[in-house]
Amino acid sequence: MHVLRPQFRIEEQAALEFAGQRGFGMIVAADERGPRASHVPFVLVERDGSAIVQIHLTARNPLVPLADGMRRFLLIVAGDDAYISNDWYASQDNVSTWLYEAVHLSGVAHLRGLEENRGHGDALLAVAEARLPKPPWDLARMEPEKRESMLAAIRVIDLVVDTVEGQAKLNQHKSDADHVAVVRRLARSDETGHRRLARKMQALRPGLGYDFS
Repeated sequence: MHVLRPQFRIEEQAALEFAGQRGFGMIVAADERGPRASHVPFVLVERDGSAIVQIHLTARNPLVPLADGMRRFLLIVAGDDAYISNDWYASQDNVSTWLYEAVHLSGVAHLRGLEENRGHGDALLAVAEARLPKPPWDLARMEPEKRESMLAAIRVIDLVVDTVEGQAKLNQHKSDADHVAVVRRLARSDETGHRRLARKMQALRPGLGYDFS
C-alpha cells in the first residue's frame, strides 16, 4: 500500500484491530495467468506470536492450489469511503478527493487439512453471530448430513501475516475550518457510512465547534 501522507498511516495494532472488526475482505494472489481474487469472510487470530488470517474457499476456487506454503497472498480490508466535493471546504482552491479507510495484510498462505474445516466454521460463525442482537446460531443446529456435505465442499487457508499496512485518509492535513466543514457535510448525509466517517473525523479533533443544525 502506498501511504499518501505519514499522518494517514494506521499503526500496526490498530490496523489489525480494524481488520478483525470488519471480518470481510478481498483475498488476492497471482498465478501464471495473472491476479486471482475472491471476496471472503475471515477470522483473525494470534498464534505463536503471529497474526493469522483464516479464510475458506470452495474447493474449486483457483486460489486454493496457490496456497502452497510458499506463495504470498494479500488480503484487502476496506472500510467506509466518501467523495468530497471541492466546494465543501471552507477555504478556496481545494481539489475534490475521496476519504476512506483500508488495511492490507499480506504473507504466505498455507492450505489446511479437511479435518480443520469444522473448527474454522465454528470460529467464523461465533465471531459473526456475536455481532447480531440475537441468540447465536451454530453448526450443531444443521442437519448432520447436510452439514458434513457443506464442510467437505470447502478448503481452509491460513494466511500468516508478516506485513501490515493501513491508511485512514480523513482530512488530517486540512485546516480546522476545512475539517469542520467536511464533517458537517458528511454528518448530514443519507448514507450511514458517511455519517460513520464524520464521527471518526470528529473524534480526531474533538475540541472544534461542530454544529450540525
